[in-house]
Amino acid sequence: MTPSLDQRFADAMGAALGPDFPTDIALAVSGGGDSMAMLTLAHNWTHTWGVTLWVVTVDHGLRPEAASEAALVRETCEELGHPHAVLHWRWDGQGNLMDAARRGRLDMIGRWRGRVGHVLLAHTRDDVAETFLMRLARGSGVDGLSAMAPMRQIHQPAPQRALAPEEVDGARPPAGGDPQRFEIVRPCLDMGREELRHYLRVLKGRWVEDPSNEDPRYDRARIRRLLAELAPHGLDAEGLAATAGRMARARDALKARAAEAWARCGRLDVTTGEMVLTRAGFEALDRDTQLRLLAASLQFIASAEYRPRAAPLEALLDRLLSGGAGTLLGCEARTGREELRLYREYAAVADLHAPVSSQALWDGKWLVFHENLAKFEVRALGEEGWRQAGCARESGTAHAVARALPAIWDGDQLLACDALGLGPGGTTALWPMGQEGLGFPSFLLSH
Repeated sequence: MTPSLDQRFADAMGAALGPDFPTDIALAVSGGGDSMAMLTLAHNWTHTWGVTLWVVTVDHGLRPEAASEAALVRETCEELGHPHAVLHWRWDGQGNLMDAARRGRLDMIGRWRGRVGHVLLAHTRDDVAETFLMRLARGSGVDGLSAMAPMRQIHQPAPQRALAPEEVDGARPPAGGDPQRFEIVRPCLDMGREELRHYLRVLKGRWVEDPSNEDPRYDRARIRRLLAELAPHGLDAEGLAATAGRMARARDALKARAAEAWARCGRLDVTTGEMVLTRAGFEALDRDTQLRLLAASLQFIASAEYRPRAAPLEALLDRLLSGGAGTLLGCEARTGREELRLYREYAAVADLHAPVSSQALWDGKWLVFHENLAKFEVRALGEEGWRQAGCARESGTAHAVARALPAIWDGDQLLACDALGLGPGGTTALWPMGQEGLGFPSFLLSH
């Protein structure tokens, strides 16, 4: 006999967070059928475990219906007795809208959550199957075809801007906890979309259907329609999700092998941010592991969420293996006699500037601060800084590497650059290398 959805939810929560459950858990609820069912399941589950639920809805300001959908969630939370907040996100017009909305949603939830260290998302088996088909159409390999994980750790920059009053409407969890890390939990991955809606119908629950789910302008809507056509031929959501799960196991094994290879032949220079691989050790690796190490190194240097596309990544690897050099993802890579070196490309940071501050990261990874230099500016060293460095250029840091490093400036005058030994020292730290468990091996396993 198939267990009830309540039992399957309890089992998933136990596997993810039990047996010592946290006192507080957040739920991201949009008002759609999946997330409203998850809210009801979590509400029933708390009767047994007594966990406090904090519900949050992100209004992206993209559809006029969003406000009424958020109101539906708030009314339901009032009926169930759970605090609710609406976070107001607005697109700045930069980049891909859907990707920007997803990033913005996680960023705002991360800054709202306070002491709450776990946030539940209502991804389902259908989401896994649809993502599998979308990635298959793009020619993805093992990583792209792998199922999303039941748990995913999110790392946030150490300094974070607090949410403005106009960005939050409703309850906020108490402050505390780890401000830099929280975990996404997906307890509905083995549940079907229709199962969850049936659950709500039986309990007389309410939800709304997002019209964009049927809009053929969006990839996922087209794939959803295709999946319905494929199901009678044996390619249904359950089977595709199972395949994605097997791909995930293969991906994790390949990641572990890459981490072992890094331990043997790689190192990170925390002063310059360079990734260094011994040439002999790297060339002895199988091609998949080489590609993984190369892609993860580029991502780490560039603070990029996504790895490079397969074709340019393969092309760069071939150039490096033949003793050449190249650029990709805002990074440079060069093969020397004994080592391969990867570092930030100057062109990628030439226009970056920010005040010296303990509240911001430069280039997404450098914390640059000194109380005696707080009124000055952080910019890349560049050619002018290299010229002003004088004899400090003999420190051993290569010119190509040094140009892209953070330096502190007073107008046109160079004041400090730790990598060259200029200034008071201790002005620059590579984040998150100072944080326990957040070094490159952890990055390699989680990206």
